[in-house]
Amino acid sequence: MKKSYKEYLKNITTFIFDVDGVLTDGSVLVTTEGEMLRKMSVKDGYALKVAITKGYNICIITGGTNEGVKKRLQGLGITDFYMGSHHKVEALEEYLDIYGIDPVNVLYMGDDIPDIPALKEVGVASCPHNAVPEVRAICDYISHINGGSGCARDVIEQVLKVRGDWMDNFSAAND
Repeated sequence: MKKSYKEYLKNITTFIFDVDGVLTDGSVLVTTEGEMLRKMSVKDGYALKVAITKGYNICIITGGTNEGVKKRLQGLGITDFYMGSHHKVEALEEYLDIYGIDPVNVLYMGDDIPDIPALKEVGVASCPHNAVPEVRAICDYISHINGGSGCARDVIEQVLKVRGDWMDNFSAAND
């Protein structure tokens, strides 16, 4: 019998997130000038910032190349990005190798077909509620929250609570 994903949360030291469909709702607004705009949740932003403050590793692996998204995430303190990544498992393996991170210590959240190879390599595979069926089928945890609406906060908060890092010495991390 497979263990509950909650039993593995105590091992998580590293979060890896896709952007479109996870940190955004997957929609793209296109201006008349052709600029593509995305919407991100401030609740996700707060949780990302708290996790960084508590010493967790955060990495972004995305097929997208939007500089506005990167600036937003850099403003939260994220420094590790793989933008324009079409072979996400290769980016994952490179990141883990650079920092000497064991895959068992990683929670990866993705929502679509390109995330599947990376999801299969980590300790906890997770996805937003509205992920595609093929991703949902292989994930250890499916958030009850859709992409772009706080699903990253959901998994970060769960891990930090299990590890005793949520709300201890409460810090007013601004998102």
